Amino acid sequence: MLYRMWRKKGLLAVAASLITLVGLLAIACSGQGRSGADGKVVQVVAAEDFWGSIAAQVGGSHVQVVSIIRDPNTDPHDFEPTAKDARSVADARYVVYNGAGLDPWVDRLLRASPSSGRRVLNIGEFLGKREGDDPHLWYSPDYVTSVAVKIRDDLKAIDPSNASQFDRSEQQFIEVGLKQYRALVDEINSKYGGTPVGATEGLFSYLASALGLKLVTPASYLSAVSEGMDVTASDQAAVEAQIDQGLVKILVYNSQNTPPNVQALLNRARAKGIPVATITETLKPAGAVFQDWQSAQLQGIADALRRATGK
Repeated sequence: MLYRMWRKKGLLAVAASLITLVGLLAIACSGQGRSGADGKVVQVVAAEDFWGSIAAQVGGSHVQVVSIIRDPNTDPHDFEPTAKDARSVADARYVVYNGAGLDPWVDRLLRASPSSGRRVLNIGEFLGKREGDDPHLWYSPDYVTSVAVKIRDDLKAIDPSNASQFDRSEQQFIEVGLKQYRALVDEINSKYGGTPVGATEGLFSYLASALGLKLVTPASYLSAVSEGMDVTASDQAAVEAQIDQGLVKILVYNSQNTPPNVQALLNRARAKGIPVATITETLKPAGAVFQDWQSAQLQGIADALRRATGK
């Protein structure tokens, strides 16, 4: 999972180098803090592309958004911020990041280039989450709506001259952009609510709850896979038994994180005739908008449930 990437050895050394570099860059960033008032678009940096997609849609033509994590082919476990990423943060008028332990490197970069004119949204903090809580906040439809409204309000504070445009863009995103996404969430909840399902890691937890599905995979198994830890023998036996005994109707997995034990579980499910559905941590394909990515995944989950239940 994404938050395992920050645990890699050597990251502190890299971060120290970046902090030194950002300190030098910040001296040269005299253009930081421009807003619509002087004819400039608001420079926005999002740590993750899913939040960047939402910020871009809410901000419309009055923002320029740079997302740092945006390549679906990048191994999240090997990710390290670059000097270019450091410069983007130093130049930003508005920084949006997940928080809740997912991307602590953003805090270090922000401290390295302090600016009284920069606005920062730590989404986890905004939602009352902290490190140790499930950080996959973008998989909660309610959180997505709350964050979109918060981004709108922050942009209005940064650039009051375009407040009415931010209101219109946010309304367009919520009422039109998310329409199919919300419809699929409601449809799955209505047709399949209470259906027992399995997952290979915690990425699916918020969405399973929103869909009304009964996620029966042991929480300790989900957490271990998510954090790149060894799965206990008892947890492995439990998830295998759930598949062998048909206690889960579908199995949802993250295609960006399929170590051998997860691949073996997928093979076991397929051999037992249990449909599998795919989700990912970052936008796929690259450049997709948030709602299209999520709607495609929801449709895949709905299709798997239909095959499993005949409904």
